[in-house]
Amino acid sequence: MPLILQVPNEYGYVLVAASSSFLVNLVHFFLSAKARKASGLKYPIPYATEEQAAKDPKAYAFNCAQRAHGNFVENQTPFLGALLIAGLHYPTAAAGLGAAWVTARAAYAVGYAKRGPQGRIGGFLVSSLSDLALKGMALWTSVQFAMAAYA
Repeated sequence: MPLILQVPNEYGYVLVAASSSFLVNLVHFFLSAKARKASGLKYPIPYATEEQAAKDPKAYAFNCAQRAHGNFVENQTPFLGALLIAGLHYPTAAAGLGAAWVTARAAYAVGYAKRGPQGRIGGFLVSSLSDLALKGMALWTSVQFAMAAYA
């Protein structure tokens, strides 16, 4: 029997949270580009070497901005999946957690780029808790859909 999927009226909030994560990627782009220019490292060099970073604070700052951006890219896709699935049954809660994740990831980006690894801690904690909650909600939503298919 086919599954008919209706999105809740509040699902638009979920889409706003999802779309706003694209803006955080732009924040990362600008932070990395600014740090690259200041460091003098040319494309296609992805990171300063350990020796360069040890000698030059601007090269170290570039590495921090690049690593923050890489971490964001690693985490955005799983976040989006969890958000979009969880939002099918819990749209307002998912949107709220999505907004918290996006805000925390922006703080993570700026903190890491400006203060190094210690500057990312606050954003990391909030985004990790939000992400964990979204993944739990997504799993439960998926189980509910699977159980309904056999009802």
